[in-house]
Amino acid sequence: MSAAADEGDEMCASCGIPAGDDIKLKNCTACYLVKYCSIKCQKEHRSQHKKECKKRAAELRDELLFKQPESSHLGDCPICFIPLPLPPRHKNKMNEVSYHLCCSKSICLGCVYESRLKIAEQSLEQKCPFCRTPYPNDDADAGRLMKMRLAANDPVALGAAAGRCLAEGKFSDAFKYAKQAAALGDLHAHLHLGYLYMEGKGVEADGGKKGNYHLEESAIGGHPTARCNLGKGEGQWGNHERAMKHFIIAANQGSDVAVEQLREGFKEGHVSKDDFAEALRAYQRAVDATKSPQREAAKRNPDLLLLREMKESAKFLSKVT
Repeated sequence: MSAAADEGDEMCASCGIPAGDDIKLKNCTACYLVKYCSIKCQKEHRSQHKKECKKRAAELRDELLFKQPESSHLGDCPICFIPLPLPPRHKNKMNEVSYHLCCSKSICLGCVYESRLKIAEQSLEQKCPFCRTPYPNDDADAGRLMKMRLAANDPVALGAAAGRCLAEGKFSDAFKYAKQAAALGDLHAHLHLGYLYMEGKGVEADGGKKGNYHLEESAIGGHPTARCNLGKGEGQWGNHERAMKHFIIAANQGSDVAVEQLREGFKEGHVSKDDFAEALRAYQRAVDATKSPQREAAKRNPDLLLLREMKESAKFLSKVT
């Protein structure tokens, strides 16, 4: 009995019993090609169905993997609702996104700048531009805020803790935090887990299976770094068509790393001239979508973003007004 016939006639793929008021059939959740009346029937039919199921499950995974995400993993600024720019590749460039421990929100520097400017003009207490919580006075205050976010199982804070531990070489702690954050949906944590599994740091390496899964989950959610890592991996395995698909998706999100990879792919004949040109246009559209007058003003006056004391704010304000 074929899978197509089973699905069309609403019969159990193993025993052939038809669906009815007292017989409820359930889909094979891996491929959705066939249905079963019981777990017993599903297990008995497994040897016959396994090859077809695995093939269709891989097709469904690819459909999800190569779908263009609506935005990057950062999303929009919660204040101005303009897409947040991706982090800079080089440390000497300004990161245009500011993470706030108090509310665990990532806020664009344009909105932070506007808030600081108002504070300086009116001699107000410095507060978070989103939740209005006063800024921590020192590292000890910031540490207490971080502990509160971790105790509340905040996925962004857990992911940030994983990143900090990773940078410090504390791989076991990084894995613990990243696993918690990923389970709660943090895409950057999936990226960290991908690295840890691939490198066998803080956890036993598994040949790339789990590492690849976590990179895919991060990429599906819109993380261009994970997407580029997948593309580089596919390229190393000689799967250039899949690699270029990954880079095109990441370029559409504004990733300059992806653009560089596509340029090399174009030189080597792995991507067409038309596809490369369209990816460049999409990249520029994505970058332009993150710009605003407030963000440009913040980049021109970075000192205001670092001020803590009101007297310093007033001194700065006298220079820019």
